[in-house]
Amino acid sequence: MNAIEQMTIGEYVAEDFRTAAVFSKYGIDFCCKGHRTLEEVCDAKGMDIALLQDELSAVLNTKGDSGIDFKSWPTDLLIDYIEKTHHRYVEEKSPTLLQFLDKLCKVHGNAHPELFEIHDLFRGCAGELAQHMKKEELILFPFIKKLVKAAANNETLEMPPFGTVDNPIAMMKHEHDTEGERFRRIVELTNNYTPPADGCNTYKVTFAMLQEFEQDLHKHIHLENNILFPKAQQLEKILF
Repeated sequence: MNAIEQMTIGEYVAEDFRTAAVFSKYGIDFCCKGHRTLEEVCDAKGMDIALLQDELSAVLNTKGDSGIDFKSWPTDLLIDYIEKTHHRYVEEKSPTLLQFLDKLCKVHGNAHPELFEIHDLFRGCAGELAQHMKKEELILFPFIKKLVKAAANNETLEMPPFGTVDNPIAMMKHEHDTEGERFRRIVELTNNYTPPADGCNTYKVTFAMLQEFEQDLHKHIHLENNILFPKAQQLEKILF
């Protein structure tokens, strides 16, 4: 296996987020399962690795004018961005989506009973994400900021009650996996967010919002799993 094949999916996307579109095209999870190599993914899906590499190279060799190099951002700035962009997005969009899904169930539930499972799945997702984000904002993120400050000022830092930062990170990644699985089921039930022929405008808007929510969640999880968490773990190794 050459060096390119040894790169993980998450490393590709961390290097250039435009590669996410290539992975999404083939249904390859780059956020929750970003630890896999190209070879592992292609073996699992029965894909030609050369084809995937060619498409990735085409993206990487094209100069991007709108890509943001999140890897180069200071760690504390990345935390602020995640909170103000992705956490706020979840907080703002979840209530609206739940209202729309409730309406769809009442109006179209008899003809499309899968709507009830979609509603239950998203309600579970919204509730779990709310708790998940609070744990990050109140426990994990403040500690990572302490790591940043200690490293910058050459200060000593007491070991936190949860021990190593690996512990809360492992919990957050597990919860990311759970939400990834929930949305994979939603994708199946919505036929990849395709409204039925008898779907009203609310139907179309709701499915479009669900798709946008999933896309934002993928970016959100990617920034944490593939960039922020490794940065925090590296900082801790330097300090302790």
